[in-house]
Amino acid sequence: MMKFCRALVLCVGLMAMVQAAEPKTSAAKTVLIMGDSLSAGYGIRIEQSWPALLQQRLGDKWHVVNASQSGETTAGGLTRLPAALQAHQPAVVVIELGPNDGLRGLPVTVAQKNLGEMIEQAQAAHAKVLLVAMRLPPNFGTEYTTQFANMFPALAKRYKLPMAPFLLAGIADKPELFQADQLHPIASAQPRVLENIWPALKGLLGQ
Repeated sequence: MMKFCRALVLCVGLMAMVQAAEPKTSAAKTVLIMGDSLSAGYGIRIEQSWPALLQQRLGDKWHVVNASQSGETTAGGLTRLPAALQAHQPAVVVIELGPNDGLRGLPVTVAQKNLGEMIEQAQAAHAKVLLVAMRLPPNFGTEYTTQFANMFPALAKRYKLPMAPFLLAGIADKPELFQADQLHPIASAQPRVLENIWPALKGLLGQ
């Protein structure tokens, strides 16, 4: 009986050594998307939204967490970001915010400050950041819309970030690609939205 117990202990020990020597499968890295209704899938099924299409493209090597909320402002994103960073520990953070600040006529300087703080928090959490450029309709006035549009390249330059071009490039001038509100792209336009982001994003993902 004693010999059997010693043999069993030896066998278990050898098995533990073999398991320790085997490489562990690394968990999927996380892409965290902090956006507004344009990224939240407003008016369409969630699985049709561009973040869901991104998950399909990336497969199981990456986990896409879409923390976007309809109506979100830069202030709201800044408030929610610390908890999202702690909960998901993302390797990449995509920031698509600003339009709701603009639609409310909020000062561009405030939005820029909020976005800057979001970038700093994400970088402090060791995440790479992709900033998505946005624009406002021309009816908000040339001075305001120009200041708003210039905010994104200025932030990208300051923080040395990659910047995706205008999220709705190739879509904004096509009314048929929008829902009845003429603000949110329809489901069939979502692949184009993803393609607008992909060139800048894929480098951060090692694609």
